[in-house]
Amino acid sequence: MNDKQHTIQSPVTVSGIGLHTGVMANMTFLPAPVNHGYKFQRIDLPGQPIVTADVDNVVDLSRGTTIEQNGARVNTVEHTLAAVVGLQIDNVLIQLDGPEPPIMDGSSIEFILALEAAGLEEQNALRNYFEIPQGIHYRDGEREVELAALPLNDYRVTVMVDYNSPVLGSQHASITDINQFRDQIASSRTFCFLHELEALYKQNLIKGGDLANAIVVVDRVVTEEELTNLATLLNKPKVAVKKEGILNNVELRYKNEPARHKLLDLIGDLALVGRPLKGQILAARPGHAANVAFAKKIKKQMQEAAISNVPTYDPTKEPVMDINKIAQTLPHRFPFLLIDKIIYLDENTVIGVKNVTLNEPQFQGHFPANPVYPGVYLIESMAQTGGILVLSTVPDPENYWTYFLGVDKCRFRRKVIPGDTIIFKCWLLAPIKRGIAKMEGKAFVNGKVVMEAEMSASIVRKEGV
Repeated sequence: MNDKQHTIQSPVTVSGIGLHTGVMANMTFLPAPVNHGYKFQRIDLPGQPIVTADVDNVVDLSRGTTIEQNGARVNTVEHTLAAVVGLQIDNVLIQLDGPEPPIMDGSSIEFILALEAAGLEEQNALRNYFEIPQGIHYRDGEREVELAALPLNDYRVTVMVDYNSPVLGSQHASITDINQFRDQIASSRTFCFLHELEALYKQNLIKGGDLANAIVVVDRVVTEEELTNLATLLNKPKVAVKKEGILNNVELRYKNEPARHKLLDLIGDLALVGRPLKGQILAARPGHAANVAFAKKIKKQMQEAAISNVPTYDPTKEPVMDINKIAQTLPHRFPFLLIDKIIYLDENTVIGVKNVTLNEPQFQGHFPANPVYPGVYLIESMAQTGGILVLSTVPDPENYWTYFLGVDKCRFRRKVIPGDTIIFKCWLLAPIKRGIAKMEGKAFVNGKVVMEAEMSASIVRKEGV
């Protein structure tokens, strides 16, 4: 698995009809900066609103995963997201001039080919993996659905489906390495059963469905009259089927193509947790509703871990930001630039490192016979760490100032002395509004809290910029 974040080198466009809406659309993948993530943009709507690919934005699960934000909706995002996950792309803006990505051939392979043609580009930032810390389970007893995520220093996915069908029967599919996605999973097409077709049409779905972009499984004997009606429904001159098999006798690409497609859907839906995963994913009879419910459980665990866990620091790993990058973002300079590294950064949380040394100027006058890192310096170091988080929300942080507005509930738990390595962890208490950020922070030495506080700050654009 990649250590560094990736985007694409140049824009690339695919075009086609949406599976459920039946609307023609152009979809353009564009390069995006570090920590951007996956975002869709409806360029056909006023203001060209952006919809973040986030499980909290899911609004509909009718035979696909639909997300909505800022008054804009994007239908059936799972095949698109599976492609970017499968290529280990972290940051991309996906522009659409319609409500739904093109269905193409019903799989992800044409998205994969387009993205490969655009070229992948490594970015100078580490991937922000969420490593499953302990078993996470989801179960729907009524539908006999079970999903589990187990700790593993890799990304492996196994899916089992059982449709009680003489055509499909019980099937398994798995990948033990995300690099297998392209060649073993991406070309697996979406499918449905014959008895579902009319119901889907009545629900105003699959308006763009076609035998060229979906597999229709026939698991019973069909009369000539039914075939004639199906031809009318599908706007085809004629459809045919063996006694039991696939409508129009389409050949499967794999014997277990339906199971492989369910694995594809699962990977796409799990992209909505917002971070690449490390873990073993096991799924029995998954579907979009279960996938999204499971993704919500993973995201909740992710958020709880970000707030409650004591951060660890491995000095052998490359930081998210070294001192030079920090200096490009913060206006502070010696002797008042008090953070050495940023080792973690996402949209809600930041972790910074400060190495305390005796040769720092404050120790000349602050208890020189008993050197203790000053409490006000702890607060300022934490504020600078939080400032990195706040400034990461704007595309040009060098053009902004951050100002302290207040400190509350500040407590000093233990003294800090030269030789200590302080780990500062700050997280937003609420979304940033009108340039005002409220966050909580803790400082740790050797896994123990030495200081904690709540802080508020404002972010202000520099004059003349």
